[in-house]
Amino acid sequence: MSLMSNYAREDITFVKGDGAKILDSKGKNYIDFGSGIGVCSLGHANKKIAKTISEQSRSLLHTSNIYTIKSQITLSKSIDKLLGYKTYAFFCNSGAEANECAIKLARKYGTINFKEKKFEILTLKNSFHGRTMATLAATGQDKFHPEIFAPYTPGFKFFDTIDEIIKNIDDKTVAVMIELVQGEGGIKPLPKDDIVKLSKVLKKRNLLLITDEVQCGVFRTGEFVTSQIYGIKPDIITFAKGLGGGVPIGACVSTKDIFTPGDHGSTFGGNFLVTSVANTVLSEILKLKESGKLNKNIKTFNRYLDKMVERYSEIFESKTGLGLMLGLKVKDAKYQDLVYRKCLEKGVLVLKSGKDIVRFLPPLNIKKDEIKDGFKRFKDALNEI
Repeated sequence: MSLMSNYAREDITFVKGDGAKILDSKGKNYIDFGSGIGVCSLGHANKKIAKTISEQSRSLLHTSNIYTIKSQITLSKSIDKLLGYKTYAFFCNSGAEANECAIKLARKYGTINFKEKKFEILTLKNSFHGRTMATLAATGQDKFHPEIFAPYTPGFKFFDTIDEIIKNIDDKTVAVMIELVQGEGGIKPLPKDDIVKLSKVLKKRNLLLITDEVQCGVFRTGEFVTSQIYGIKPDIITFAKGLGGGVPIGACVSTKDIFTPGDHGSTFGGNFLVTSVANTVLSEILKLKESGKLNKNIKTFNRYLDKMVERYSEIFESKTGLGLMLGLKVKDAKYQDLVYRKCLEKGVLVLKSGKDIVRFLPPLNIKKDEIKDGFKRFKDALNEI
């Protein structure tokens, strides 16, 4: 193999998909409860996405951000409408890039708005914000900080709780960056009261609240952004994953227009292809939400997971998460990989998160029969365990 060895790949090659169903090169079919780690928000081979890609590819794919791209403007206006307030958007290619943009925005904000520069960003110890050098530095998990990549970008501090973050805000602090539902850290929703308190403290001190909604945004938890569930208005929000439905796109939106020309950029970011697809994705998910189908899928999927905890209490301790960003906590860490591998054998794709969570990120438009079939396979896997 001529690929770098940075992934522990499974010996499975997928060749075709349809909704939550996916087929490998040997003809085996699977039900996908992972959506490519939350990316394929409208499932595989979605007809509306395929049509958008086909039509856009026959006109323009890319011109660069030297010129105006109308589909970017349309997308930014859609985001504003869904948020319910005005923002300024930067489009890029991934969640890590979106968080890099947020970090740079915060650094500049701390330079131009205070007599003495503020530059430190506070995050939580269980967080994950990306794999670039700056976003690794912002990630509060020791396993992502091996000595082989040191030294890491300075300017970040980690704390166990929101209360600890609040207590440790000092003259160098410019922002707090959080995932409202921690993704790689174990599908953990943060306490609502703590977040509301943090938001008020930061606004009073004229400091920034950054919510990393790379995984929990774009209706994954039931609303467009999870901050709407928490009743807060962040200064900066980052998106990626489900926004593109399968094409690589990230977005960083800010309530303040901080950058000036030359401060930041991306050659590929927000080109005609990805922003056209993202417009289609938002339109389709909004229909799903307004029709009540999204909420119905959330209730159905959660009901099945509750039954799994009840029926297989010797394996699972509890359910966690919001909307369709969900996890089952295993009673013993040894079960996490065992459940994952047995599910592969039985033809259902699940994910792992943290040390003890079996993670579920199904397509938002998953069909009732796909949910039923997927959990039948899931039960077959558990029965063998």
